[in-house]
Amino acid sequence: MFWDRVAGVYDIFVNIFNAKVHNELKKVVADQIENTDNVLECACGTGLLSTVIAKKSKTLLATDFSARMLKKAKKNCSQYENASFRQANIMSLDELDSSFDKVVAANVIHLLDEPDKAMNELNRVCRNGGKIIIPTYMNKKGSGRTSGFAKIVGKAGAGFKRQFTFDSYKEFFDELGYTEGSYVMIDGKVPCAVAILSKKERQ
Repeated sequence: MFWDRVAGVYDIFVNIFNAKVHNELKKVVADQIENTDNVLECACGTGLLSTVIAKKSKTLLATDFSARMLKKAKKNCSQYENASFRQANIMSLDELDSSFDKVVAANVIHLLDEPDKAMNELNRVCRNGGKIIIPTYMNKKGSGRTSGFAKIVGKAGAGFKRQFTFDSYKEFFDELGYTEGSYVMIDGKVPCAVAILSKKERQ
C-alpha cells in the first residue's frame, strides 16, 4: 500500500516542503476544538494534526487505514493520555451514531472514489450540533488541470480522484446538502482549503 510505504517520510513533506500551509492548518483546526470535545479523526496519517487535536480536546480517537501511518501517529502523540488509535476505513466506521462532538478528516476526500459515502459516515457519527472539519489539498491552478504535485504522487501510487479548486470544493459540499458551513483557504506550495460544516440532519 502506498501509504504504508511513505509513512516514514511523510512528515518531511509536511514539515519542510509544505510547512507554511501545515502550520496555518494546525491553527485553523485548533481553533475549532474545545476542551469538552470528544473528537474522531479519520485518515490521521502520521498524527501531525492529531497532536493539535489531542492537546485541546477531552478525548481523541485517531484512525487510519494504514497500519504504518497509525503506528507513527501513536508515537507522535505518545504524550497525550486522552488519545487512542485504531485502524479503520473511513467508508465504513464502527462507531455509533452521534458519538462525537467534532469529526476531522484531513487530506483524504480528494483520494476517494466515493467521497459522498465517506461524508455520510462522518455525518452519521457526529452529534447534532457538532462540526465536521474537512481540510483538503487544492489544485493550485484554477483551470482545473492536474497540478504538478498531483501528478507526482499519482505516479507514486496515490492518485487524486478529484482536482478541487476552492470554488469547486464549496460546490461539492453544497451539492451534498451542507449549506451551513464556512471555508478557509490556506495558500502555499500545495494549498489547502478547510471546510467547517454543521452536521446535516439525516433524512
